[in-house]
Amino acid sequence: MLKSGKGRWIKAGIAGLAATGALLLAACGSPAGAGGGAAGGGGSEAAADLDPIKVALVTHAAPGDTFWDTIRAGAETAAERNNVELLYSSDPDGARQAQLVQQAVDQDVDGIVVTLAKSDAMAGEVQKAVDAGIPVFSINAGEDAFKDLGVLAHFGQNEFIAGQAAGEQFNEAGLTRAICVIQEQGHVGLEARCEGLADTFEGTSEVLYVQGTDMTNVASTITSKLQTNADIDAVLTLGAPFAMTALDSIKDAGSSATLATTDLNADVYAAIKDGTMLFGIDQQPFLQGYSSVEAVRLFTEGGYVLGGGQAVLTGPAVVNADNAESVAAQFKDSAE
Repeated sequence: MLKSGKGRWIKAGIAGLAATGALLLAACGSPAGAGGGAAGGGGSEAAADLDPIKVALVTHAAPGDTFWDTIRAGAETAAERNNVELLYSSDPDGARQAQLVQQAVDQDVDGIVVTLAKSDAMAGEVQKAVDAGIPVFSINAGEDAFKDLGVLAHFGQNEFIAGQAAGEQFNEAGLTRAICVIQEQGHVGLEARCEGLADTFEGTSEVLYVQGTDMTNVASTITSKLQTNADIDAVLTLGAPFAMTALDSIKDAGSSATLATTDLNADVYAAIKDGTMLFGIDQQPFLQGYSSVEAVRLFTEGGYVLGGGQAVLTGPAVVNADNAESVAAQFKDSAE
């Protein structure tokens, strides 16, 4: 059981996730979804009957982070199904990401989807978009800030709950000392994941900061930490590419620490399957990209907004050896 009363939000989060899935099935089902024209090419006839709209997707993606490929794939699938011209741009620097939002406003888009990892830096430009009458939706990061910025709805996982889930998994494995590896200092969502871990983990945990844009630094920092602290028996990374680097670091350090991560890709999935990684906490990024772009279409069609003022949860979903087969289809193309 959870150590904190905050743990009740895990049940609320799971309920919200189930509700989101039902709503998405309703939105994506027949007739538009059933035509099968979405992912393949050209879109369905139903999509062609819709008035075309233009949507900007502006993220804080760092170069080389494959996590964002999944978000973009979801957004592109929704765009094809909903006759949307999708304009994608990204920058991990908050000020430069804000400039990309301004560019979207200048391009007279019909809607903006944005991540709010650094909401203070983004606030001014997001407000300009809202003031210009452009519907703005947020994804991935910004659950605590989106309403204050005038954003209509937020799609993502609760980062604190994601950390709590990781702590529970480590407890079940009987682990006692963990490090939580943050690849971008100042990212409120990553910090919240580590706080959630500390909340439920019955052992001790500490944060280890690495420079996420430099994998050599990531590897050396984790290796050094494990070499100088032999009692560390659990490592939680906060992104799939960093998990794969941490696998090498654990080996290089001569450590027997157990590895887990938040966010999945094909490599992490394979590592969970073969037992070299304990679990992954999946925020289902495809759903974030898909649902937010479709949300713009729904808003333009009738002012529809999901969530009732609360975040629409897409995770966390724990993937481990017990249930890995149930999500195998997500990684089928990558494995071939």
